Amino acid sequence: MKQVKIKNTNELISVGKILCIGRNYIEHAAEMKSEIPQKPVLFLKPSTALIYNGDIIHIPKISHNLHHEVELVVVIAKEGKNISKKDAYEYVLGYAVGLDMTLRDVQDEAKKKGLPWTIAKGFDTSAPISDVILADQIDDPHQLELVCKVNGKIRQQDTTNKMIFKIDQLIEYISSIFTLERGDLIFTGTPAGVAQVVDGDILEAEISGIIKINNSVKSSY
Repeated sequence: MKQVKIKNTNELISVGKILCIGRNYIEHAAEMKSEIPQKPVLFLKPSTALIYNGDIIHIPKISHNLHHEVELVVVIAKEGKNISKKDAYEYVLGYAVGLDMTLRDVQDEAKKKGLPWTIAKGFDTSAPISDVILADQIDDPHQLELVCKVNGKIRQQDTTNKMIFKIDQLIEYISSIFTLERGDLIFTGTPAGVAQVVDGDILEAEISGIIKINNSVKSSY
């Protein structure tokens, strides 16, 4: 079973569900030529998608267009169902920075055919993630700067206050459908600036001034 580590400790948290939100920043929805959602766009990744700082992101043979998407990740502290917005933050253990790596060509084909995004989003190594920063060490999760660099050049840079659906709204919505459990992860969506990465690229994803990860890209020939 995959785990995430609490920063500066030896404590490991077993990961359950990886729940991901699409189109949660207006400018990203626009660059994808998608409508602004009226409710959260929700999809899943398997826990086997997780990798960690320093690990390699592998491009599967089925794709020739891998994109980076930097995201704030919420780590769930305890079990809950039908959680209200006012109680939502009681269920947050902490936060991490993650990458929702996406096989864009595979996703585009799935969209055309009305098929699920599972392969495009859930392949092995599609979810690099950092250690977890405990919630009490983050003053306001909606005032964080997310940055993604490729080979040292900034590709994405924006603040979490631009989320369409805030964290409490996401927890309320998701928990009305799925029971949330300790160790579940919520990838909260990516800002604009997503783009292709290729064999040999080095990705840096960070919550500015707080935590970062570095991952290299390798084609699976």
